[in-house]
Amino acid sequence: MKITLIKPNMGLKKGQDYQDLGSMQPYALAILAGLIPSDVEVKLYDDRLDRIDYDEKTDLVAITVETFTAKRAYTIAGNFRKRAVPVVMGGFHASLIPNEVKEHADSVVIGEAEPVFGKVIDDLKRNALKPFYYSGFKCELLGYRPDRRIFRGKKYLPITLTHFSRGCPYSCSYCPDAVLYQGGIRFRPVEDVVDDIESQDKDLIFFVDNNITYNRTKLEKLLRAVRGLGIKWISQADINVAKDEKILKLMAKSGCIGLVIGFETLSEASLRQMQKFPNIPLLYRYDELVRRIHDYGISVWAAFLLGYDYDTKDTIEATLEFAIKHKFFFSAFNQLIPYHGTPIYSFLKAQQRLLFDRWWIDTDYKFGQTSFMPKNMSPEELTDGCLQARLRFNSYTNIFRRATNVNANFRNLHRIAMFLKYTYLFKKEIKNKQNMILR
Repeated sequence: MKITLIKPNMGLKKGQDYQDLGSMQPYALAILAGLIPSDVEVKLYDDRLDRIDYDEKTDLVAITVETFTAKRAYTIAGNFRKRAVPVVMGGFHASLIPNEVKEHADSVVIGEAEPVFGKVIDDLKRNALKPFYYSGFKCELLGYRPDRRIFRGKKYLPITLTHFSRGCPYSCSYCPDAVLYQGGIRFRPVEDVVDDIESQDKDLIFFVDNNITYNRTKLEKLLRAVRGLGIKWISQADINVAKDEKILKLMAKSGCIGLVIGFETLSEASLRQMQKFPNIPLLYRYDELVRRIHDYGISVWAAFLLGYDYDTKDTIEATLEFAIKHKFFFSAFNQLIPYHGTPIYSFLKAQQRLLFDRWWIDTDYKFGQTSFMPKNMSPEELTDGCLQARLRFNSYTNIFRRATNVNANFRNLHRIAMFLKYTYLFKKEIKNKQNMILR
């Protein structure tokens, strides 16, 4: 038996396939591969890098679906189903809108794959696939290991993805994960994480946790365990971690070189509307807390979300100035994206402010385009404001300014090389992605 795993591409740029210059390993598919029995052949097609051979013999195609890749995933699935190859789809988009996804698949996994994928394989062998497999988002993170052999021979960035926790305790109105995890968060045994890291030949690790710093007691155990592994690592965190200097010190000693932090906005009213309540008490301490993280030699990869009802064109400008002032390693100036099933999607739909009912499959929607009617500016002004913020933050003048943050961004030769490499990728990707057609 053979199972083919597929990571879809996003779209087209000037009639050509979009080429992601910074492709990372599709970690979710490595987890899936690790669930497949050893007597079953496994093949990965990463649509960002590979040309899919639809005529290659296979018994099942499993596609991971994100909202931005849904349209392409449906096309790929259709090509296989025309050849009588059964298709199963999973991923967070499939869990958010299973009935839409089912129109393009023989089976849909709703929730996490670990508890049910063995059943999918058993049913496949009996020619008895079910239309839906339900598992939820509460499975124990025990007894499995990602199988990264599927990545061999593919040109990914030299970084290994793994995770310590899964889920998020917060309920931000824009976030699909908040809808799916319902405030739940679970942790892998530290020993499993260490074994996973030690099995890899790369020393740069990206923990894909939504918020690796949420449980300080568990995090401290992990930090002490990985301290002697000689790795450098990055993960996502919230700004609250900067209040705990003991943890910051342990993070730095364990090899942490960067944190992706969702500041989202400099407006308390916007934080309240987006229900990002943990940031509110710290909003007026952002300057102090950023400096503290930098003092420990940890770079900050800042994420901002623009377009809520209290935002104006001046808000975008103030956000850009804040990012430039703090010389962040990277800053993402994202306009609000209403994902189906989230509270903000329902809010905008009730107010008849959605410009597309399902932007992810609408032929008129393009990547980077605002898909709703903002309150205090036009959709075009929000789109252009975010684009200009990205361009200005990554101008050569501001790249030089950020390089003068020696403690965090230019700390040593490794950090200098990383800053220059990823800044080049980010700068090039701004125009490469803008107005891309989802296909």
